[in-house]
Amino acid sequence: MTTQRLNPRVRIVWVLRAAILAAFLSTPFVAGFYFGYLPEWAPFVAGGGLVVVGVGHALLRYRRWSYEIREDALYLDRGVVTQVRTAVPLVRIQHVDSRRGPIERGVGLASCVVYTAGSRGADVRIPGLTPQRADDLREELKRLAIRADGEDAV
Repeated sequence: MTTQRLNPRVRIVWVLRAAILAAFLSTPFVAGFYFGYLPEWAPFVAGGGLVVVGVGHALLRYRRWSYEIREDALYLDRGVVTQVRTAVPLVRIQHVDSRRGPIERGVGLASCVVYTAGSRGADVRIPGLTPQRADDLREELKRLAIRADGEDAV
């Protein structure tokens, strides 16, 4: 299989999350202005700076995210500041979910979550998929994991 990219609409999800986070992180600056410790422009500068950084990160994150299914494993390549390459052996896959949060539903996207055997919290998430692609990927990974488990059986 060739390297797969995420749906471009995932940028909307990530930009909205960045804007919400920027608004939340700007509240101390608003409080500082309200109580007279900061000038009136401080909340706008802080919020604007956080939005710019968040949107930039979202756009770079999209450019870096890809995944690939091979005969032995699921490979993920992602990260902006720290680049992470993950290989999930098919034989380690326990179960696979497709998931849709409220923002994802709003833009018509879903995620595929792959749970693996081994350590606590051992799961990987592939965001930015159409609901049909998430379901197809879930079924494909399930089929490949069952086949890989059968090949590794003693």
